[in-house]
Order: sequence, then structure tokens, then C-alpha cells
Amino acid sequence: MSQHTQPLTLHPTDPGYDAELAGFQTGFAQRPAVVFGAASADDVIAAVRYAAGAGLPVGVQATGHGLPGGSEGGVLITTRRMDGVRVDPGARTVRVQAGVRWAQVVAAAEPYGLAPLNGSSPSVGAVSYTLSGGLGILAREFGYAADHVRSLDVVTADGRLRRVTRKSEPELYWALLGAGHSFGVVTELEIDLVPVRTLYGGSLAFDGREVDPAGLLRAYEEWTRTVPDGLTSSFAAVPYPDVPALPPHLRGRYVLSVRVAYTGPDGDQLVAPLRELGPVLTDSLREMPYAESHTIHSDPPEPHAYYGDSAVLSELDAERVGEVLALVGPDAPGMCVVQVNHLGGALAKSAPNSVPYREGRFLVRLLAVGDRTTARARLDPAFALLAPVTLGRALNFAFGAGDRTEGLYDAETRKRLAALKSEYDPANLFRRNYGP
Repeated sequence: MSQHTQPLTLHPTDPGYDAELAGFQTGFAQRPAVVFGAASADDVIAAVRYAAGAGLPVGVQATGHGLPGGSEGGVLITTRRMDGVRVDPGARTVRVQAGVRWAQVVAAAEPYGLAPLNGSSPSVGAVSYTLSGGLGILAREFGYAADHVRSLDVVTADGRLRRVTRKSEPELYWALLGAGHSFGVVTELEIDLVPVRTLYGGSLAFDGREVDPAGLLRAYEEWTRTVPDGLTSSFAAVPYPDVPALPPHLRGRYVLSVRVAYTGPDGDQLVAPLRELGPVLTDSLREMPYAESHTIHSDPPEPHAYYGDSAVLSELDAERVGEVLALVGPDAPGMCVVQVNHLGGALAKSAPNSVPYREGRFLVRLLAVGDRTTARARLDPAFALLAPVTLGRALNFAFGAGDRTEGLYDAETRKRLAALKSEYDPANLFRRNYGP
């Protein structure tokens, strides 16, 4: 444990309070009574003990990408100062502290020919992403990031710092990996790295005004039935506004794209059928260093306001999803982004954690840029269309939907999590997150 120092604490009238709260999500106001700017596990312990003594709820923020929503009062622990990364190339593992972003881990692992199971955005926090499952760039080959956690250092509601492994505390280990920050504040993870130096990846983009979106989606679904388990892909539909800040080839276009990541042989042959689906706007498919894998999706780097949710599907009903595309397409009021992830492969394998719905075949993610109220009015009818084939929702893609916890877990998983919550956090201290 590090040498004890007084943690940074900020109140609403203090200079630096607003800057400390700033994160990627700008659409929800976080106004805690006290902010603890944690630089160590000791600081997290102090914050949790303070909150428990005062009977205040606790929230955690690293980068602010996946906030459940706005909040007033309570305690917020910011972890951005906890940014240590230590690679063990012999064991093929890395230890990451609570504030580390994936870009740091990719850069630290690359010299050893290793890679983490990170997601599409390099600025997302590695710990929160992993605790909520972690659907990564190579997910169908290696499974969820949560499936590859060796140990977790976590401060639980009793103010104890525990090192949790599958052997030491199997029930808490199971709960932590899949339930986000609902059982404590994780200060450090030890996770597996995979021996990947390069991959075949990129995207094919089509003009949604020239190619039928539903037809392209149907062809994509048929194509996914032909690919090996190790190939990970997604379909996306993005209506770009006509603004000067965008490249000329994107301004005002409705762009449909298929993104691919694959470490096996014959990548060009596998994607050849996709190139025949219509006139291609851009084609970035190529062999690339893993350090460039974030270019496959090119997620927006600038903070902004957005609301989103997801549906894990038992099957991809192309007709239903085609209706969704029409409902939230370029003619809808406000910008909506649709992404359809192909699941299965290693994602379907069981693991000793609480990540649910492994039988799902596809994940539909809908994201609306703008405020929550108008976004819900656009997206709720779209998710209603998918209800007959929906198994549930994915915790990592519930952006600002903190008032809706139904569907995040199947009934059996929710019951088991609730029992463990009563054991480890009976006062529900960690209730500023998506709880079971």
C-alpha cells in the first residue's frame, strides 16, 4: 500500500470542481457533494470510508464515457490520476490502474508483440470497460475482456482493499466481472495479453442513398454465416451532417459500412463478397499493426452529448432491423447511429463471470447525439421493433439509461447478483451505477 497522503477533495464551490468532473459525456450533469480525486488505493479507501460513514452513495468516473446519467449529491471518486501500466511479457499479462485508457495499454504491450482485448475507442477506460464485459476488436476470437482477468484489487463497502481472484473469492470475482462498479471500486486489474502484433482489418463504406440499407444488412448477415469464428465484424449506419468540419466525401452522406478485424489467413478472400455489394465509397481493409486497430472504427475523439442503448438478439431479423434503419435513418429528426455487432465464436463460451446472454447472435446498438429526452423519443420505438428477438441489453452500451435496469441480466444472473450485493454491500453504497 502506498504512503498515506491526504486525498484531493473538492466541493461544489471550490476552484477546480467543474474541471474535475469533466469527461467524455457532456450531456449529463454530475453534481456530487464531494469529489475525491484519487491518486492511489489509499485515496479510494478514504473516499469509501467517508461515504459509508456519512451514508452517501458512491459513484466512480475514469473517462466519463459510459455514465448512467446525471446525479446530485453523494460522493464521486475520479480515478484519472491512477494511470500506472505494468507489462509482464513473460506471463503475457498487464496490470492496469483504475484511470488507465486503452491507448496506454496498447502502446505498452506493442513492443513485446502483445495486445490487450481493448474496444474500438482508444480513450475509453480499461477498467470500467472490462468490469462491464468488454466487447473488443477481436471479440469473436478471444471472447470478452472479462474472460481474461487474472485478479482485481477492489475496495469494498467495508473500506477494505481486497485482491480478488477466481480461487481466493470466487463469488465476488464472478460478480465483479460483469456488474460494473456495483460491488466496489476496482483500483487495479491484472489481465491477459494476447500474442497479436498485426491483423487484417478496416472498413468498407457504401453510400446509403445509392445502396438499399436493409438489403446491405441482409447481405451482411448472410456473409457472417460463412466466416470463421476468429473473424470479428460489425455493420454501421451513420447519417453525417453537412458541415465543413467533416471531410468532403462524408458531408451530408448516409454512410453504411462493414468493419472487420481478423488475425487469420486469407483476409482479402474472406471479404471479397462484401466488395461486390455495391459501389464502394472507401475501402481501408489492409494488414495493419495492432497499434492502428482503432482506425477500423474511427470513433469520435471529441467529448459530446449522446444517449444510447442496446439489444442482444437471439437472431438477426434483417426485416426488423431494416425497419429500425428506416426509423432512425437520415430522415429522422436528429443524428442516430446504428451498429450491429456479430457475436458468437469465443463470446459464446462459458466463463466464471456474470457477463450474460452469451447465446446471443448479434448486438444492436443505437446512439442518438443530443439530449436524453429527445433521444428516448427516437430510440424507444426502434427498440420496441426488436423486442420479439431481444434477449436483453448490454451493460457497456447503456449510455445515460440509468433509470432502466431491466434486461441488463437474465433472471438467474440477476438473482445471484442481488444475493451477493446483500452480502458485500448491504447498504447499497455503490448505487450510482447500473446495479443488479
